[in-house]
Amino acid sequence: MGTGSREQEFGQPGAMGGPQGPRHRQQELPLRILVPTQFVGAIIGKEGLTIKNITKQTQSKVDIHRKENAGATEKAITIHSSKEGCSQACRMILEIMEKEANDTKIVEEVPLKILANNSLVGRLIGKEGRNLKKIEQDTGTKITISSLQDLTIYNQERTITVRGGVEECCNAEVEIMKKLREAHENDVASLNQQTNMMPGLNMNALGIFSSGLSVLPPASGLRGSLSASANYSPLLVSIRMFMSQGCLCVFQTAEQEVVYLFVPTPAVGALIGKKGQHIRELAHYAGASIKIAAPDNPDDPERMVIITGPPEAQFKAQGRIYGKLKEENFFTAKEDVKLEAHIKVPLTAAGRVIGKGGKTVNELQNLTSAEVIVPRDQTPDENDEVFVKIIGHFFASQTAQRKIREIIQQVKQQERKHQQMVPTPSQPSI
Repeated sequence: MGTGSREQEFGQPGAMGGPQGPRHRQQELPLRILVPTQFVGAIIGKEGLTIKNITKQTQSKVDIHRKENAGATEKAITIHSSKEGCSQACRMILEIMEKEANDTKIVEEVPLKILANNSLVGRLIGKEGRNLKKIEQDTGTKITISSLQDLTIYNQERTITVRGGVEECCNAEVEIMKKLREAHENDVASLNQQTNMMPGLNMNALGIFSSGLSVLPPASGLRGSLSASANYSPLLVSIRMFMSQGCLCVFQTAEQEVVYLFVPTPAVGALIGKKGQHIRELAHYAGASIKIAAPDNPDDPERMVIITGPPEAQFKAQGRIYGKLKEENFFTAKEDVKLEAHIKVPLTAAGRVIGKGGKTVNELQNLTSAEVIVPRDQTPDENDEVFVKIIGHFFASQTAQRKIREIIQQVKQQERKHQQMVPTPSQPSI
C-alpha cells in the first residue's frame, strides 16, 4: 500500500501473514467502511488505545485514512483480518460510534456504510434484487446502494448503506461481505485461469494480487485511496468488463507495442468524455498513449483507436475500452463485447502465424476463441510489416495478441541467432 493511503495503521504482527498469521490471508478481500469524520477521534482513542484494543481483540490490521480528503464529512477505514475478525472489528467500531452519537447528540442515526467495488455489487444485488431483499428480510435492515452516476475511472467503489440497530447492521455485514467475497474469489480464479494463457504479460507490473503495494496514484480527492487498500486490483475489475480504478504505471524498459482497436463510431464521444477528460484519465491509468484516428469517411460505422504502450498498458487500456462500451450500453446485457483489433507483424513472421496449411492459425483460434485473420496479398509497409486481424471478446483478443507477439519474438530471436552465425568478411591487410 502506498504511503499516501496508509495515514494511520494499527495492527497485530500475525494479522496479515506475519510470524503468527497465515500468509494466504493477504489475498482476502478486506472490509472497507465509511465513518463520520467526527467519530474518528473516538475510534482511535487517547494515544491510540481504543483502536489498539480493537486490533488486539480481533487480530486485525486497521488502516484509518484520516488525513485524506481534507474537509470531507466521512473517512474510510480498511480492516484486514479473517472474516470473523473483520466482523468483530466492525461491531466494535459501530458500538463506539453509537455511544459517541448518544453522548454528543451530534447525529440521530449512525448507519453502517460498506465500500465495495462496482464490479462486485451486481452479484451482491442479485437478479431482480433478490439477494439484497433476502439480506434485508433476514436481518431486519434497510439497505441502499449509491448511484452508478457517482463512479469515475479513479473511483469505482459504491457505498452500501445499512440502516438498523447495531446487532442488525452487524448481521447484515456478515451476509453482505459473504456475497462480495464469493464474487471476488470467483474473479481471482477466473483471472488465474485466463492469465496463464498470456505469455509476455507481467502480472507483477499489473499489480493484480498486490498485497502490499498500491496500484493507485496518490491523487487528491480519492476516498481513502480506495483500492490501494482493497487488496484487489483494477485489472480484476477489467476482467468483468466494468474496470477500473486509476493507476500510474511506468514501463520505461518494456517494449512498446501498437494495437489498432476498432470501436463503434457512436461510442467515440463516450470514450473521449467531456472535454477529453475520460480518454486522458484512461491513458493516465493504463500508462499508454491513446489516440482516436480521424474517420476516412463520415459514414464509417467504426473508428480506429491507436493504443501505444507495453503489454501491461495494452491489457489495461483495451480492457477499459471494452468495459466502457458495455457500461454505455453499446452492447446488450446478454451480448459479449467483441471488437476487431489489428497488430502489425514482420512479413517474415506472417507465415509462422499462419503455419503450414493454416495449422498454426487454426490452433490459435481454437485455443483463444478469437477469429484470427492474416489477409492475403498485403503490401508490406515501409518497415516490411503486415497486419493481422483479431476479432473477439476481451480475453480472447488478449490471449491471441500475446500468442502472436510470442511468435514474433521467436522469429526475431532466430533471425538474430542466424545473423550471429554468419561469418563477417575479413578485413584486407595493408
